[in-house]
Amino acid sequence: MPTLPFISLRHALLILRIVTPLLFMAHAAVRIANGSIPQFGEFMGAQGFPQPVLVVWAITIAELVAGTMILLNLWTRWATLPLIAIAAVGIGLIHRHLGWFVGEHGTGGSEYSVALIVMLIVIAAADTGRGAAASADTIRHG
Repeated sequence: MPTLPFISLRHALLILRIVTPLLFMAHAAVRIANGSIPQFGEFMGAQGFPQPVLVVWAITIAELVAGTMILLNLWTRWATLPLIAIAAVGIGLIHRHLGWFVGEHGTGGSEYSVALIVMLIVIAAADTGRGAAASADTIRHG
């Protein structure tokens, strides 16, 4: 008799490692495709960020590069860090002011970003690739 959720932990982690970076990469791709980087830059400037359009480009590139690294299972633990930072800053700048819920009971709240951060933590913890081994060696022999 199969057990729920009908897939192994290994396969579940693989799905998580594919879907999570794609969510970040989709934001970056839509930002570029829709030409909304200047608009996001205006928001970031209003929050006090210097060179806000460059900051938005840095966020966009980080989402694409880190997402690609996670998809390719390269230095995965390290690649999760900028995405965690992006989600955490997003909570601080935007989502916390909108409450907890994203939908049904609210609009634009923090719950989605918190879920992304937890997903990234699980991906980092499950990393057994070259980057993880190099990180462990640095810690042991650092």
